[in-house]
Amino acid sequence: MLRFVFGLHNHQPVGNFGSVFEQTYQDSYGPFLDLMEQYPEVPISLHTSGCLMEWLAEHRNEYLDRLRRLVASGQVEILGGGFYEPILPMIPSRDRVGQIATYSSYLEDLFSTRIRGMWIPERVWEQNLVADIVDAGIEYTVLDDFHFKQAGLEEADLTGYYLSEDEGKLLRVFPNCEKLRYLIPWKDPEETFAYLGELARQVPDAVVVCADDGEKFGGWPETHRHVFSNGWLRRFFDGLRNHCSWIRLCTFSQALDETRPMGRIYLPDSSYREMTEWALPVPRLQAYTKLVQSLGESAHGQQIKRFLRGGFWRNFKVKYPETQEMYARMMQVSQRLAEAGKPSDRSLRSAYQDLYRAQCNCPWWHGAFGGLYLPHLRHAVYHHLIAAENALLESFPRTDDWTEVQTADFNLDGNDEVCLCNNRLAAFFAPQAGGSLYELDLRVIRHNLLASLSRRPEVYHETILKHVRGESHNAGPGIPDRVILKQAGLENQIQYDGYLRKSLIDHFFAPGARLEDVAGNSVREVGDFVGAAYETRVQKTSDGAHLMMHRNGQAGGIRVNVRKEIRIRPEADDLEIHYVLEDMPRDLKVRFAVEFQFAGMAANTDDRYFYHNGKPRAGQLQTLQNLVAADRIGLVDEWLGLDASLALSQPGGIWAFPIQTVSQSEGGFELVHQSTTVMPHWLVEPSEHGRWEVRMVMKLDVSRAESRLLAAAPGTA
Repeated sequence: MLRFVFGLHNHQPVGNFGSVFEQTYQDSYGPFLDLMEQYPEVPISLHTSGCLMEWLAEHRNEYLDRLRRLVASGQVEILGGGFYEPILPMIPSRDRVGQIATYSSYLEDLFSTRIRGMWIPERVWEQNLVADIVDAGIEYTVLDDFHFKQAGLEEADLTGYYLSEDEGKLLRVFPNCEKLRYLIPWKDPEETFAYLGELARQVPDAVVVCADDGEKFGGWPETHRHVFSNGWLRRFFDGLRNHCSWIRLCTFSQALDETRPMGRIYLPDSSYREMTEWALPVPRLQAYTKLVQSLGESAHGQQIKRFLRGGFWRNFKVKYPETQEMYARMMQVSQRLAEAGKPSDRSLRSAYQDLYRAQCNCPWWHGAFGGLYLPHLRHAVYHHLIAAENALLESFPRTDDWTEVQTADFNLDGNDEVCLCNNRLAAFFAPQAGGSLYELDLRVIRHNLLASLSRRPEVYHETILKHVRGESHNAGPGIPDRVILKQAGLENQIQYDGYLRKSLIDHFFAPGARLEDVAGNSVREVGDFVGAAYETRVQKTSDGAHLMMHRNGQAGGIRVNVRKEIRIRPEADDLEIHYVLEDMPRDLKVRFAVEFQFAGMAANTDDRYFYHNGKPRAGQLQTLQNLVAADRIGLVDEWLGLDASLALSQPGGIWAFPIQTVSQSEGGFELVHQSTTVMPHWLVEPSEHGRWEVRMVMKLDVSRAESRLLAAAPGTA
């Protein structure tokens, strides 16, 4: 007799489109339950993320009613976890316990059942999680057998659960069979039963686990036809029914209660195999992939591969600095909340819920699909962080003329950053990174206008280029061999940025620089200000908060002093920016440009557009704009309710162009609009004293959004 535990993990991220929730419900979650109800003798252990569970409760309550009946009958065991699917090592210990305990309580109320086990998001594991998981009331979890093999166990050792310990607290951990994850549902069901039969003969009373993404069953591209229309899942359930003489179907809790642990284990920091590979820097990942492929042709390849390890999950924060920005901001909000009170405090419950939602893992990493590259998921993180911070601010009395200057290492890079804020805006500056403005929060609409993403190499870019050239290629980890290009000409869109795409980045170009060259990254920088350190001074006065930055550098081989001052006034929706270039010779020939990014304002849609020069609609936000002798440009996003504009005291040229990435998604390779660059520029003509200056006002008008909020408020007509 062999015990077989079949588990599903169903998840949709915070911020995903409602249409995706609904389509996946129609293709996967609903049909799976339809079939399960026809096989009452087939139990499953089911984890549904809190993000998805809340959507089901609001939009598909009949699904939950059916699920309650299956739970009551014992056919379905409900697994808990972090409420909004956080990568557990990425969040503070207090938030781990808070997320897990809060979700267990929610599920116990929803299904009238006891929550004993939990799902580990993306199976990202560090041994010190044990104590927090146990403190949150959890008895067991499941991780990949890859974790156990990295600890030195053999295949024969992976047929039961183990005890793991931290700080004297014990957690039961089941190994999840990788081989079964690749058989189910891709191969004929009989291959699965043949493999289980082999294990049953070799290991008496074995416990074998296959727990994986529920979206594999109908939600992934082309799987609905395979799993449901062509009957794969019905054949699988029929096989489980027919082999009941030697396959004992059970849940995790039943296996836990019926068997003893196989021993004690301490598992290394890891995740599933592909995730550890994706965490590697691109050059190392390319070398790793070639090595693994070469070992496949070696007589001892499989034995050697057992001792190979990929990267460490936390290094996604190094590979993608935008992840580090989100992480540091999340840690800041979490700390402020912890200082204000506990999640159980009634006045803080909504703030903690927003914090927990912001910790949803999907936009924090990138592998063989979207994640970090999906703007709506990144913006959801900031939306909820800003909402949590708004709730905190509202709990402390502030006057209408409140402004503040804060100086601290906000982004955890070892240097001090500066935040200028009032009741409506929060602007974060990095003096050590070119004096750039790297986060700009619009409190009313809970939007970070600088949640941008730079273009950088990915291992699959070479796959695209080879495919277009008709050359053979080896796909990277988790990337399908079949190449699907969702837009024509993607190979021409593969470009890389040498710096983070933020605002107030100071460029010096040759006088003849053109829009096409700047947009195509083919123009040479003749200054040394991008990414360089600026000296700073801050000041708080009755008329607002001020930041002054300056740097002595060079442009075109000549020394130039750049000073920039940013002011934020009370209750204002704008930033006042003053640039002064000094100590220049009269005959200096150089073009000075200041880069601004506008992120989260979508492209390719008619209700997001430019306006300038008397044109109320001058093109969608992905179009190139080349203005001459202009003193103003605006960008409108009617859906956000935002009108963002730049006004210049000294007319000049204005370039605007899109920042678009080529990335991998479940459906293939695609072009994704990340932000819109707006770059005012001037051919500098120094005064007789070697001085040149310009003033700019960035106006962020959210009156359209405020009108909608007012109309939707309770008690308004």
